[in-house]
Order: sequence, then structure tokens, then C-alpha cells
Amino acid sequence: MDTSGLADLLAAAGSGQSLSLQHVISAMLLSFVLCSVIAKLYQLTFQSLSYSRSFVHTLILGGMIVCMVMMSMGDSVARGIGVLGALSLIRFRTVVRDPRDMMFLFAALGLGIACGAGMFAVAVTGCVLLSSVIVLLHWAPFATRRRYEAMLRFLVEADNDAARTEVDAVLAECCSAYMLLAMREAVQGDLLEYSYQVRLIDPSYQVDIVKKLEALDSIAEVNLVMQRTTVEL
Repeated sequence: MDTSGLADLLAAAGSGQSLSLQHVISAMLLSFVLCSVIAKLYQLTFQSLSYSRSFVHTLILGGMIVCMVMMSMGDSVARGIGVLGALSLIRFRTVVRDPRDMMFLFAALGLGIACGAGMFAVAVTGCVLLSSVIVLLHWAPFATRRRYEAMLRFLVEADNDAARTEVDAVLAECCSAYMLLAMREAVQGDLLEYSYQVRLIDPSYQVDIVKKLEALDSIAEVNLVMQRTTVEL
């Protein structure tokens, strides 16, 4: 077998150069710190329904494990193939319900890869920029579609045209937009039930609109259900 060809093959497969203990400890500790920052931001900006403490731990442990795997592989193709073969035996059946959770997981794994590859500047810079974007998206109204929307229901006396005018006046005063969704008979046709989709000018108006409608003599059983916590998470 040609000696030069064997040398080229070994070079392509990568060298088996071992890392110093100081480098390994530094990379693992850095991945722990950076992934902890991402995990803490996830905890502070969480707005979904089912919070999982184990997922926060997964963000930290996942980054550290990926960092260790990257250092174990080094630049060796043979080690990389072995790692892929070992990971193919593991079945990951956990369902990530929120795409935002998946992005946090990718961020933690990316930081672990950067630390394991020895690119500490990339890991630190990426963590700082990602943290800034996470905080910005959490507090800024970017991509917010619905604010202060609610479902309004009330009963009105049948054949009372003046009541409809009074209701429109109250809605125009408290709402930036409103739309009649449904109207049906109630109490054997003596009353009419109105259902409105309303968008309040300010969240404090949810008390005012109920009080103003209840003050009308022809209005009864006013019910206002805010939809922000269920529609937009």
C-alpha cells in the first residue's frame, strides 16, 4: 500500500491529539455558565402554560454534554462516526410543544458546540447577543397581534331600539374596535343575548365598560371575558 496514500487517509481521519486538563475544565465550566444564562432567561421570560423544571436543567446539561462530545471527537472523522452510531441507538421521544422552547434548546446546544470546539469568543459573543435579543423580544411589542381583546355578552330587552344606541355609545367610548358576533333569543324570546368581540382602548377599561353597561336599565347579565391570556401566550 502506498505510504503517501495512508498518510493522507490518516490526515483526513484526524489526529488523536489529546487536550490538556486545563482546557477541558475551562470549556466545561464556560459551557455551564453560558447555558445557565440561557436557562435563566428562559425561566424569566416564560409565558406558556406548562412550566417544566426538568427542561431548564436540560438546557444546562445538554450544553455541557455536547461540549464534552465535541472535545471527545476533536478533528477525528472516525470518532465522529462512532459518536453518531452511539447516538443513533438513543430514542428521543420527548415532544417539544412550543417552538420557542426548541430554539432555547438549540441555543444551549450551539453554545456547547462552540465551547467544545474551542471557539470561546464565538460562544461568549453568541450568548451575549442571544440574551439581548431574548430580552428585547420579551419586552418589545414585536409580533403582538391582539391586545386587550375580550368577549362581551349581555342581555337586552327585545324590541328596544334605544338600548342598541346606548350600547353602541358605551362601546365607542371604551373600545378601539368592536364587532357583533352573535345574537340569539333568551328567556323564551323576552330578551336578546348579544355577543361582541371587543378591543379595549386600555386594560383598565374592562371595569368601566361593565359598570357602564350595567347602569343601563335595559341591559342585564353583563359578562366580559378577557382573551389575552388564552389567545396569545
